[in-house]
Amino acid sequence: MKHFVLVHGVCHGAWCWYKVVTLLKKAGHQVTALDLGGCGVHPRPLHEIRTIDDHLEPLMAFMGSLDPHDGDGDREVILVGHSFGGIPISLAMEKFRDTILVAVFVSAYMPNTSSPPVTLVEETFKRTPLEQFLDTSFGYDNGPENGPTSALFGPNILATKLYQNCPPEDVELGKLLVKKGKVFAKDLAKEGQLTTERFGKVDRVYVICEEDEMVKPDFQQWMIDRSPPSQVISIPQADHMVMLSRPQQLCRSLLEIADKY
Repeated sequence: MKHFVLVHGVCHGAWCWYKVVTLLKKAGHQVTALDLGGCGVHPRPLHEIRTIDDHLEPLMAFMGSLDPHDGDGDREVILVGHSFGGIPISLAMEKFRDTILVAVFVSAYMPNTSSPPVTLVEETFKRTPLEQFLDTSFGYDNGPENGPTSALFGPNILATKLYQNCPPEDVELGKLLVKKGKVFAKDLAKEGQLTTERFGKVDRVYVICEEDEMVKPDFQQWMIDRSPPSQVISIPQADHMVMLSRPQQLCRSLLEIADKY
């Protein structure tokens, strides 16, 4: 039995993993899906989440509660991050290297040790003009001359670029449950947050979503080329919300990774 820890992306919460949680539990594994600070049903409102540390607190507290030496399976953690959630799991890899068997990046930001994590946020906006974000609402707490500090996906971009291959009921679920999320660009611009001695020692697997219109396949490949993981898995017909559009295929990939480790 392995312990899967699932981390959502921006504007989402633990709820988006509901199909994958069910399938992994049916396969006999332990599963924890977490709400990051200010997300999902986490009790702290977003205006109280001022730093990336505030955002990561639920994940870091949970990982810190696991004892890698207690012989009770806690060492068998497979840490899975989706979309922006790739940054939180990377920072957890740096801090809890000895607790994590492997980290899985599902169409996710996958930073490296040579540049700060904010590079991936900046690359997103280089590749995607603001008008292509359709009805996404951006916040500019540091002034309009600087980059966005928060975002909220509107119903149009959800239906056409995040959930386009999902069942219609999941599109409606997303419209009801997404919340404004923060970017934390200033915090993520700090150098030296990820090191080869810690983050670099954890095996990584990247899962490419072949029909992702948000983190597009060429961007996914760009991250892979800059810091090659141990393994790359590709899921055809998977949109950005692969855990909803192709849960069986994603679960099959996760179970194959569990068998390997």
